[in-house]
Amino acid sequence: MKKVLITGAGSGLGKGTAIGLARAGHAVIATTQIWPQVSELRAQVEELGLADRVTVDKLDILDQRDVDSAMRYDFDTLVSNAGTGFGGPLAEIPVELVRETFETNVFSNLNLMQRAIRKFVDAGTRGRLVIVSSMGGMLTAYGLGAYCSSKHAIEGIAATLRDELAQGGTGITVQTINPGAYDTGFNDRLGDSTFHWQDDAVNFTSRSSIEKVFSEIMQRQYDPQDMIDKMVEVIGADKGNYRTVWPLATEELVKQVQQDAWTRQVISE
Repeated sequence: MKKVLITGAGSGLGKGTAIGLARAGHAVIATTQIWPQVSELRAQVEELGLADRVTVDKLDILDQRDVDSAMRYDFDTLVSNAGTGFGGPLAEIPVELVRETFETNVFSNLNLMQRAIRKFVDAGTRGRLVIVSSMGGMLTAYGLGAYCSSKHAIEGIAATLRDELAQGGTGITVQTINPGAYDTGFNDRLGDSTFHWQDDAVNFTSRSSIEKVFSEIMQRQYDPQDMIDKMVEVIGADKGNYRTVWPLATEELVKQVQQDAWTRQVISE
């Protein structure tokens, strides 16, 4: 049985994974960004008969008091799942939105991971960090540059922590999970956020061209239960690959994009 603390469990893949892990027999501390999500998830957990396996609490990773409070829990696995994003072409998106994306996806997640690592080291726990990255951590997508860039940073952090902790003899392991495009609503809202700042009277990238690309992306999303099942499998296992990209079609796409980058030509006119 794993003792799992998971962030971003108020909705989407995080919520489904927290419930799935509890159903699989693991002890789960499911944390959410805001208090209303705590109430909603507690009610759902009670209704499902999982209250003996799931503790629900608030953990906004941007709030240091919440982070301090979370460290009082007994856990051997941290699932760093909380994230945010703002859409729009990177050439024009307001930089403060990029900064806000990095503050959550990169800096606050790293802060939480550092705290968990120190907790494991001080207790002599051979713990685990499972970092929920994205397919966007290994490729880019039009209009999702800020989000993808933050996930590229997380990939670098994950790989560095993996090697440092292995060399340090801590016994702490690091894994990443890289979901493809799943229909949780996250991608749709990320796209919607573009039009809080985009203005055809100001921006050279038109609203219609952005909407066209986003529409194509949103139409190719997968059933989230497929990803939830995979996350429960990976997190609940005693061993596994360092990286899990899912579904397999997304893994193949990522590998092809990375291979193509070595032969892609740039021609100046």
